[in-house]
Amino acid sequence: MMEQVFQRLRPVIRWAVRRPGQVLLLALALSVLGVSLAMRLRIDTDFSKLIPKSYPSVQALERLREMVGGESTVDVAIVSPSFEANRRFAEDLIPKALALKGEGYDEPYLGRVEYRRETSFLQQNALYFASEEELNELEQFLQEKIEEARLKANPFFFELEEEEEAEEDTTVEALQVVYEELIGKEYPISDDSTTLVVRFYPTNSQTNIGYIADLYRDLERLVDEMQPHRYHPEMQVVLAGRLLRQLVEVRAITGDVFSSFGAGVTAVLLLVVLYFTYKSYRARAGRRFDRRVLLAELGRMPVMAVLIGLPLLMSLSWSFGLAYVAFKTLNLMTSTLGLVLFGLGIDYGIHFYARYAEERAEGRGVAEAAEITFLSTGQAITIGALTTAVSLYVLMIADFRGFSEFGFIAGSGILFALVAMLVVMPALLSLAERFRLLNLEAGHAAPVHQVGRGRFPAARGVVLASVAAVVLALLFLPRVSFEWDFGKLEPRYEDYEARQDYVERVYQTHGRRNPAYIVVDDPAEVPAVVAALKERAAKDTLSPTILDVESLQDRFPMTPEAQQAKLARIARIRELLDDPFLRADTSVWIQRLREAAQTRRPISIDEVPDFLKARFTSKTGEIGNFVLIYPSVRLADGRNSMAFAEDVGRVEVNGKVYYAGSTSLVAADMLRLLLKEAPWMVLLTFVAVTLLMWLNFRTPRWTMLALLPLVVGVLWMLLVMELLGMKLNFYNMVVLPAVLGIGNDAGAHLVHRYRERGPGSILQVLRSTGEHVTMASLTTMMGFAGLLLSFHPGLRSIGELAVVGIGTTLLAALVFLPALIQWLEDREKRPAPEPEAAPTTSLSK
Repeated sequence: MMEQVFQRLRPVIRWAVRRPGQVLLLALALSVLGVSLAMRLRIDTDFSKLIPKSYPSVQALERLREMVGGESTVDVAIVSPSFEANRRFAEDLIPKALALKGEGYDEPYLGRVEYRRETSFLQQNALYFASEEELNELEQFLQEKIEEARLKANPFFFELEEEEEAEEDTTVEALQVVYEELIGKEYPISDDSTTLVVRFYPTNSQTNIGYIADLYRDLERLVDEMQPHRYHPEMQVVLAGRLLRQLVEVRAITGDVFSSFGAGVTAVLLLVVLYFTYKSYRARAGRRFDRRVLLAELGRMPVMAVLIGLPLLMSLSWSFGLAYVAFKTLNLMTSTLGLVLFGLGIDYGIHFYARYAEERAEGRGVAEAAEITFLSTGQAITIGALTTAVSLYVLMIADFRGFSEFGFIAGSGILFALVAMLVVMPALLSLAERFRLLNLEAGHAAPVHQVGRGRFPAARGVVLASVAAVVLALLFLPRVSFEWDFGKLEPRYEDYEARQDYVERVYQTHGRRNPAYIVVDDPAEVPAVVAALKERAAKDTLSPTILDVESLQDRFPMTPEAQQAKLARIARIRELLDDPFLRADTSVWIQRLREAAQTRRPISIDEVPDFLKARFTSKTGEIGNFVLIYPSVRLADGRNSMAFAEDVGRVEVNGKVYYAGSTSLVAADMLRLLLKEAPWMVLLTFVAVTLLMWLNFRTPRWTMLALLPLVVGVLWMLLVMELLGMKLNFYNMVVLPAVLGIGNDAGAHLVHRYRERGPGSILQVLRSTGEHVTMASLTTMMGFAGLLLSFHPGLRSIGELAVVGIGTTLLAALVFLPALIQWLEDREKRPAPEPEAAPTTSLSK
C-alpha cells in the first residue's frame, strides 16, 4: 500500500527537483508566517491549565481567583537601622503603590495591603474574636486555676508530693500563642526592628506573566523615584513575594530553553555535518591522507549544514506557528519541544541525504537519484515518521494536557519535518548540484555493494545474553518507583531565595500554610461547612490531613443570636476572672485576659480592623464567604496532596455540594489523572506502533522482527533506571509514550533495508543503514540531551529518561536484532543468495 502511495507521489519529487525555486519560495512564505505566530507564544507554568476546565478543583480555583485575585503576594522589604525611617518610607509608598495602574489594565495592579494592625482595639476586645474552641479551653483553664487556688486556701489542704505543672504550662503557652497570633505586633517588623515588610495582594491572576512583569517593573520604578537613601543613608528596599517566583521561573525556563536550543542545534548539526564530511573524505581519499580533498570537503560543510538544517528549521517554524493557533501558550512539557523536534526531525534528513549520496556515488543523475531515494528510503522514513507521529497523536485523547498538547505539537512537528525532508531538501539538493556546491558525481560515498557480506559474530550468544537481560529487567520491574516529592523536582532560584530571606525575618507560618478555600454563596452557609469539616477531621484518626478550619464567622459573630451568645460567654469569663480566688493573681497573662474581656456590646463589622477581615473579603467587598482549611501534612509530597484533596476537595452539607479550591488540590487532581492515564497512553501507543508495522510489513514475522528491538530496548531501559536509581515522575512520564514511537524507528529501518538486500546482508545493512540509524538516534538523543543541562530538575529528568530509553532501543536494534536475524538464518541453513537476487528465505514470507 505504501509503495502505491509513493508511486502516485512521484510528481511531487519531480516538481521539487525541476522547480526548486517554486518549492523554496512556498516553503519560505510558510516559514515567515510560522515565525510571526511562534513569536507570540508564551510559557505558562500554571499546573491548573494541565487538566480540563470541567474538573471541580479547577472551577473552584478559578472562582477563588475571580473573587480574591492572585493567591500569591507582592512583598516589599524595607531594611535600615532606623525603624522610624522604615515606617515613614512604608507609609509614603503604600498609597502610591495601590494607585499604580499599568497601561492597558482596567484596574490597579494591587488591591489591598497588609501593614499596620490596630492592636489597641484587639487588646480590649480579643475574646470577642476568639473561636468557640479557644473560649472553651480558656474557661476550663480558669476554672482549674480557681479550684487550685480554693484548695490552697483550705488550711487542712497539704500536698503529699509536688504536682506536675507541665500540663498547665502547655495550656498557657497554647493560649498565649493564639493571643499573639490574633493581636500580633502593631507593625510587621523583625525582632530587631531593622526590617519592615509591606505585603500587597494583587488584583490579577498569578498566571499572567506579562502582568507580573509590568507590576514589578513599575513598582521598582516607583521605589527608585522615591529615593530610599533620602529616608536613611543605609536604607535598602527589596522587592520579593511569591508572585515574583512565577516571573523568575518563567524567565529562567525561557532562557534555559533558548540557550539549550541554540547549543543543541549547533551540536546536532555539527555532528551530522562532520559525519557526512568524514564519509565523503573516506570515499574520495581512501585510507591515505589527502590535504586537498580534506580542505575541499571542509569547504562544503556550510552547504551541507544548510541542506540539512534549513528544511528542519522551516518545519519548526510551521510547528510552533500551529502551536500558537491551537493553544496560544506552551506548558512546561511542550516548552522543550523545539530542541526535541530538531533532534527527531534531522533523522529523516540523515536517511534521505545518505541514501541520495549513495545513489549519486553509483553514477546516477540528480533527478534519478532523488527519485530512487524518494521511492525507497522515503518509504522507510515515512513509516518511521508516521509511527512516531501516530504514537504521539495517541496522546491527544488524554485529559491531561501535558500529554495531549505534547502529543499534538510533537506529532505535527514530526509530519512537518517529514514533508520538509521529502520535498524541501530535494529542492535544495537540486540547487546545490546545479551550482556545483556538492560535486557528488565524483563519488561522495562508498557504494553499498563494496561492503563485504558475512555473518554477524556470536549471534547465538548475543541473543541468549539479551534474553537474560530481559528476564532480569522483568524481575526488577516491580522495583521501578515513582518520585512523589514535588520539592525534588523544583529548581532553586538563588536570587529569589535571597530576597525572600528578608521577608522571612518578619513573616513566619508556624505550620499554617497552603490553605484550601471553600467559597460559599451566602455567609450564613459558612458555619455548617465549618462544622462538617471539623467533624470529618475529628473522625480521621488514622491519616489526618486537616490541621485547622477557619472562617470569619468562627471568630466574629455575624447574627444577633451569635453576638448575644458570644457576649454571654465573655461575661462568664469575666465572672471567673473576678472570682475572689483569682483577684490576687496579677500575672501578665491574667491581666491581659482581664483587658481582653471588656467587651459588653456587639461589635459591628465596620469596627473590625481591616487586617482581620481582609482574608475573608472578596475583591467586590463581600465579607465572610470563605472557609480556610489548613493542611497538617506537607503537600509537596504528592501522596499527601492527594490525601488532603480526598478529605477536603468535596464537602456536602444539607444536600448542597461545595468544592475547595487551591493550587495544591489542582496539583493532586493533575497527579491522579497522570497516574491514571499514563499506562493507557503507553498501551495505546504500543498498539498504534504495532498496527503501523503490520500495515508496512504485512506479515507477522517481519512485524515482530521490527517490534522486538523496541520491546527489548524498553525493558532494558527500565533495568538501567533501577540500576542507576532513576525514578519516574510527573515530568518524565510524558516521555514514555514518545520513546515507544521514537525507539521503533531503528528497528523499522534496519528490517526494511534487510528485506531489500536479502539474507546474508545483515553486515551490509549495519554498515549502511546501521550507520544512518545510529546517527539518527544519536541526534535524537542529543536533542533530548540538551535538557540534561537544564537547571530545572523536572525538565532534566525528561532528558535523562529519553536518552536512556532511546539509547537502549538503539542498542537492541544494533546488537540484538542483527544477532536474532543471523541466528534465524543459521537455523534455516539456507545459503544466502547473490545481492541482486530476490529474497527467498522464509523470513520474507
